[in-house]
Amino acid sequence: MPKKRVPTRSAKRTNASLAKQKTAPEVKAEPRVPAKSSAPTQQSTPRATLPAEAALSFLRDTKGSVSWALRDLSQTLNISRGEADRVVALLQIQGYVQPEAHKSGEWITTPAGETVSGAKQPRFDRATVEAALTSLKQRIEATNNDRAAKFEIARAVAFGDFLVKDRARVQAADVGIELTRKDRQQDSNEIVTPHSAVEAREEQEFLRQLRGRSALINFRNYSEWMGTRTHQKIF
Repeated sequence: MPKKRVPTRSAKRTNASLAKQKTAPEVKAEPRVPAKSSAPTQQSTPRATLPAEAALSFLRDTKGSVSWALRDLSQTLNISRGEADRVVALLQIQGYVQPEAHKSGEWITTPAGETVSGAKQPRFDRATVEAALTSLKQRIEATNNDRAAKFEIARAVAFGDFLVKDRARVQAADVGIELTRKDRQQDSNEIVTPHSAVEAREEQEFLRQLRGRSALINFRNYSEWMGTRTHQKIF
């Protein structure tokens, strides 16, 4: 009768190691794009993060382009080359970008990247979009001078692929807009948000009238990154 083999200590350690590898949990990427490498030490301070919306605004701008380079992302979002490397790495993990197979150092925005960024097929003439923004600026100035208006525009900046001068056709311009109520005293540190459902409806109606029927402009709530990336100041 064959003798029963008893595992050695070395085999036990190997089997235990393999068992840990099989049961190790999968690490998922965070939803926000890191602007600086983390791994804080006692001497370092926490780094700020680049909002995902900022990175996605760049992907939206790439619709209609064959490929793009890291310098394009860096210049558009006004970040360093190192930060651009980290942003692209995370976008690649999420399947939103991939390397251009035939051009070293070039990248392609994937269909998933176009979808998540809200990119549309460029179909407008740039001059027409710029004219719509000029008209919007005039309406903003008139509104701010209107004593009967309930809201005042504090800031407005436009951004999008219309700023890329070599595009024959462009998408509608995104306009980050910040509103304040004229009939309320507001502290400088107060976050501007509707205080009731009635006020929210009033704000939406105000923006609808300010925008008009133009399909050339998309309003978005103003965020600081909009004034950091390449943009056109409206007000």
